[in-house]
Amino acid sequence: MHTVSIIGFDGALASAITGIIDLFRLAGVTWARIHGEEPEPMFRTQLLTQAGAPCRCINGITLLADGSWNGDELPAADIIIVPTIGAPIADILARNTGLVHWLSRQDASPSLLASNCTGAFLLAEAGLLDGKEATTHWGFSNQFRQRYPEVICRPEKLVTVDGDIACAGGGMAWWDLGVYLVERYAGPEVSRQLAKAFVIDAGRTSQAPYSALQAKRYHSDSTVLKLQDWLDTNFAHTVSLAELAREAGLSERSLLRRFKAATGDTPNTYLQLLRVEHVRHHLETSRRYIDEIINGVGYEDVSSFSRLFRKHTGLAPGAYRSRFGR
Repeated sequence: MHTVSIIGFDGALASAITGIIDLFRLAGVTWARIHGEEPEPMFRTQLLTQAGAPCRCINGITLLADGSWNGDELPAADIIIVPTIGAPIADILARNTGLVHWLSRQDASPSLLASNCTGAFLLAEAGLLDGKEATTHWGFSNQFRQRYPEVICRPEKLVTVDGDIACAGGGMAWWDLGVYLVERYAGPEVSRQLAKAFVIDAGRTSQAPYSALQAKRYHSDSTVLKLQDWLDTNFAHTVSLAELAREAGLSERSLLRRFKAATGDTPNTYLQLLRVEHVRHHLETSRRYIDEIINGVGYEDVSSFSRLFRKHTGLAPGAYRSRFGR
């Protein structure tokens, strides 16, 4: 039986703790019960806090701990999981320097380390993600990149695995992280059974369909912001880099440098994202023909745009409408 340690701290997201505990504790159990078979538990779990005291989560729920991550009275963990930070991230990092130091020492342990959502900030703060691929909630990815430039941040991915460190993306991605870890430690059959029992879409690979273009505006370059406002109303037209530079009052070289620094993208990539976002909105809220929607953002080649749309959202336009259309 494998041991999973979940790290508890004040201000954590309760569901990211209790939910993943449920997944591990019921792997090999729920499916067997559904089919009238003898349950075969695969994992034991333990919630650990700094001193073994209860932790008060962001929703006001207090969770009892099984022990301290700083002690040695409990079984060594095969997997250590850092849940989502629900409170302000900077406050949690400042209040948990002891945990950060303890995590930094786990690099030499045989345990697999994992985080969900903004829990990746604690792994990165401990220096565990430098030079590694990681993901976090898409809405905090710019903040993550600025604070940890040595980390290869992949916010479009739902789960990243680099060596013995796994990270899951936003919010409820602990589902996907848990299913992945169950498969890694208990095998694909147990993982498939668990996903079916919990009615989890185990085929998800991207959090891109849930992201918002608004995250690209979390910067303070007023010139770039004005150009973004201009693009908001002109994205359906053919726009050259020279025209954008004139609109911004910058040279093309300066525009490329400042736009990339502010948004993380080139102007052309940002323009593509605007078009993708516009099409996404209409796929979610209207029943207009897909070809008509795509033509409306300046693309005559529907197949070309469909490839672009899939690149940024992980889904073809038709599949996106089927999943998210209202």
